[in-house]
Amino acid sequence: MVDQVKVTEKEARAFAEEARETGWSKPSFAKELYLGRFRLDLVHPHPRPTAEADAKAAKFLEALRAYCSTIDGRVIERESKIPDEYVKGLAELGCFGIKIPEEYGGLGLTQVAYNQALMLVGSVHSTLGVLLSAHQSIGVPEPLKLAGTPEQKAEFLPRCAAGAVSSFLLTEPDVGSDPARLASTATPTEDGEAYLLNGVKLWTTNGVVSELLVVMARVPKSEGRKGGVTAFIVEADSPGITVEKRNAFMGLRGIENGVTRFHDVRVPKANVVGGEGKGLKIALATLNTGRLSIPAMCAGAGKWAMKIAREWSSERVQWGLPVGKHGAVAEKISFITATTFALEAVLDLSAHMSDEGRNDIRIEAALAKLWASEMACLIADELMQIRGGRGYETAESLAARGERAVPVEQLVRDLRINRIFEGSSEIMRLLIAREAVDAHLSAAGALADPDSDTKAKAKAAAKASGFYAKWLPQLVTGKGQVPTAFSEFGALASELRYVERSARKLARSTFYGMARWQAGLEKHQGFLGRVVDIGAELFAMSAACVRAEMLRADDEAQGKAAYELASVFCAQARLRVEKLFDALWDNTDALDTKLAADVLSGRHVWLEEGVLDPSEGTGPWISRWEPGASTDENVARRYIPSTRKTP
Repeated sequence: MVDQVKVTEKEARAFAEEARETGWSKPSFAKELYLGRFRLDLVHPHPRPTAEADAKAAKFLEALRAYCSTIDGRVIERESKIPDEYVKGLAELGCFGIKIPEEYGGLGLTQVAYNQALMLVGSVHSTLGVLLSAHQSIGVPEPLKLAGTPEQKAEFLPRCAAGAVSSFLLTEPDVGSDPARLASTATPTEDGEAYLLNGVKLWTTNGVVSELLVVMARVPKSEGRKGGVTAFIVEADSPGITVEKRNAFMGLRGIENGVTRFHDVRVPKANVVGGEGKGLKIALATLNTGRLSIPAMCAGAGKWAMKIAREWSSERVQWGLPVGKHGAVAEKISFITATTFALEAVLDLSAHMSDEGRNDIRIEAALAKLWASEMACLIADELMQIRGGRGYETAESLAARGERAVPVEQLVRDLRINRIFEGSSEIMRLLIAREAVDAHLSAAGALADPDSDTKAKAKAAAKASGFYAKWLPQLVTGKGQVPTAFSEFGALASELRYVERSARKLARSTFYGMARWQAGLEKHQGFLGRVVDIGAELFAMSAACVRAEMLRADDEAQGKAAYELASVFCAQARLRVEKLFDALWDNTDALDTKLAADVLSGRHVWLEEGVLDPSEGTGPWISRWEPGASTDENVARRYIPSTRKTP
């Protein structure tokens, strides 16, 4: 049994803060946006790939499209498994090494091409996109590209490119988004040549079929050894590794996600990535670009939803008119279409910025993941409403009675996990908020530290006064108040002026929150979440306008259509932004906090009466659950015998 690590709230926050990348050696469009500075020059003109990169990508995507047309996603859904021949076919095309450099056997393609590939395979079945992204976005290739030694790259990257599936193991049964409590250990051997790995990892996407694992484990501190959370490359067939269960979920029916247990697994010291204690920094850096895989599949889902909505709303007649002609449905079609345009705009801009390398995109990637996962779920819900009962019915059932097998309910199920994957929406808002208020925290110093004394606070107040005396006047006026500003964008100029004005208003609002709550600001997660969501909408509006202008420059006719889509999207986004601004100060946050505390204290247990709880039954699984035990202990009790065990 792995001992649980107990840490205080302060210790957990300090641990997360230490793992943050604190420097900003490159500019950041989103960071500037949250500070009230609309740096359009950082994203316009829209970045573009080189002609050579574009040609390479087009050739690969053409071959991938041809292969994907031979794959039947219904087989994956029906059997809850990706057939081996599908995996082999993808490997032969090079799909497991899309971004791996050619010198290591990969295709050496761009992030943009990688995203387009994920959209394509994800349209066949979402699980195919997950297979490739879990392997390449957060599995072995990305950490090695960022922090691997030449020897590690030479040893492992060719295998990954050839199809050796990899996975990323961080989460544990009792540890989700709080890595300070990581319980898995990696104890150095007496000869110092290896580590003995012990622990349990949960929700190991690809872990059931992986050949290579990236495992995060804690190296104990000792004399002359700093220790800390460390990243290891581990061979999945190493003695002592047991895959104890393949998990099943409401969606992603073919996902190879399981529980992996390590018992004295020997890992050579040469397999440490980036050095001891650098594991969490590597994980966070990996996610900066790795998170873009989720908006890629969300954008693909939006495109498919738009197609189904258009076709069905044109052919389905009610009360003498196609349903799309009725205002209530037309509103949904408009939302799906305009938002899909913006989803692709956010994805494309973020990916091009990643390839270009001119900007620090840690906030942009996080915003793209957060916003895309939320909006895609809304799109899927609206599509289901348009399809009605046929949206709720499974594709298999539809086909059985002779109708077109449109898997709308599958789309709803498959997309839902994206608001949890790779950082839940709630955690993403806190992560982005921390970066968004970084300048304020730096300026405030001890004012933002709940443990600082009166003398320290007084000194910090003087320092903060200097910062705000210079910064606040810049938020009074800007280009957004100049009628001719951004005129090169024609009809979209007014939208960019709105973004500029709103960015300054958002920065002022953040300052007001900082001044009001000071060290208590971090406790006001509702306020911070709305600040983040406003910034996300402004980022999406900017991306939509910049993309529309790029398309107009390439093709006047397509550009005109793109301008119309961007205009509608911005009009819809404005309504959301204004609602969020109002809710910054007019909300039920205090009431919600009090009611939640009352519920947790048991005050309202009486309201739960009148129903039965199936999880408290007497089945063989449930009866072994002991409420007083730790999560890790209960997980160990509940696991079925191993489905795969290496000697």
